[in-house]
Amino acid sequence: MRGLLLLSAGLTAACLAERGPFTNRMAQSGTSYLARAARQPVNWQPWGRDAFALALRLDRPVLLYVGNDACHWCAETDRAIYTDAEIGSLINELFVPVRVDRDERPDVAQRYQAAVERLAGLHGWPLTVFLMPDGSPFFGGTYFPADDPITGRGLKQLLPEIAKRYHDQRPFIAQQAAVVRQFMLTSEGESRGVLRAGLVSDGIARVKRDLDAAVQSGMTGNSVVHVEAASLLLTEYARSRDTLALAVARRALDLMLDTANTAAGDDAPRLVRAALAGAVAKGWVVTGDARYRESGHALLDTLAGVLATREVFADQQAFMIENTMLAAATLDQAAVEKAARSALDVLLQRAYAKGWGVRHMMTEGGATGLLQDQVQVASACLAAHQLTGDKRYLEIAVDLAAILESRYADSMGGYYDAVESPAQPSSPTVLGDRTKHVLDDVLPGANAAAARFLADLSAVTEDAVYRRRAQATLEAFAGSIPGAGLRATTFLAAARETLGTP
Repeated sequence: MRGLLLLSAGLTAACLAERGPFTNRMAQSGTSYLARAARQPVNWQPWGRDAFALALRLDRPVLLYVGNDACHWCAETDRAIYTDAEIGSLINELFVPVRVDRDERPDVAQRYQAAVERLAGLHGWPLTVFLMPDGSPFFGGTYFPADDPITGRGLKQLLPEIAKRYHDQRPFIAQQAAVVRQFMLTSEGESRGVLRAGLVSDGIARVKRDLDAAVQSGMTGNSVVHVEAASLLLTEYARSRDTLALAVARRALDLMLDTANTAAGDDAPRLVRAALAGAVAKGWVVTGDARYRESGHALLDTLAGVLATREVFADQQAFMIENTMLAAATLDQAAVEKAARSALDVLLQRAYAKGWGVRHMMTEGGATGLLQDQVQVASACLAAHQLTGDKRYLEIAVDLAAILESRYADSMGGYYDAVESPAQPSSPTVLGDRTKHVLDDVLPGANAAAARFLADLSAVTEDAVYRRRAQATLEAFAGSIPGAGLRATTFLAAARETLGTP
């Protein structure tokens, strides 16, 4: 009898343990984007092994949702869909829902964005992806409406169907998920090629065509990718007097400035405004057009206030600081330049430790730093050194260059997005996979930005080792550049600097 009682107690405890975590856990989240979902009727779980272990115990697929604060359709999805009690009930009964802030975990977001591109041919936010309990994706897309009985593409139709397929067609689903997982690992990470001047010139020609097409369709707003492309073409004009590159860049800048000057433009992401400030400052230098100077001053005025507010993520803050600092120096805005350097000093105080690198979240106990954090902060420090001559900034840049090599480098070439976990370096699940990304997205591609930083560091220090590392990084991804279009912009800029091509 005592054994039966112990068994019963054990089963009860197991059930409670299983039910206990399966409530909405967003109230304990570290970001405002996740915390705002705490009252939704969906039992959101944070990204991590506990959620996937729960999916395995319950024999359910995982519904992964990735969004962020700057995404219009993410806000619309939360407003119209995840407040729906019927949808919440379907999700809670059939799936283990996991919610990710794209800004908190850009490595996870990029990984599953590659999966959605493979599964559905879509690129954008939010991401809605259905996963096996090991994290391998088998179905996904971007925005799904709540209800669409005609096409069957609404969540009220899809959720029961996907859950049924998961249970009834498990071998096929698992095989498909394994193929997509392999694609996620190799889509940008194993594409070596020769870094040739022809590859760069062909890539820039593609950028011209794609940016011009985006302008013609009016699709250049609220994207760092488009701003960086316009900046690259301005550099091309300054380098080679390519009048077509100048014309396309100016059309793009003019459209983006017109958008930024409308009421809707007031909601433009801060990252886009910072990139645009840098681009229009370059536009003023290249063309002498007073409109670019005036627009740059207006953008810098707004950015100076933004930099004084509390920013959570080191990579984004560093990107804004560098662009603001360089634009202010170019446009003779000494007060804004000083404010940007002060913001950099605060970032370093809160997130950087010599020999350890940069934390991703600028809070106590913040998440382990990602490659993007090290690269963006290193680049901002190098820019600060070049503007001020302060050796402290150069020492930090050199320290971070060493950390790139010791903690993120892949012996096969390029840099991983995250450090290897000492606890489970060879995890059999997607959670343990380390990926490498080079193409631009919300921020410049991490490996491309790393190569550009190393080429710049080589020029400043006159140390050829850094230039060789830059070239080796670019060669690790050169095979993925043909056809990449606008998202290859930072790679092409880094290749120009590394090769020194005329």
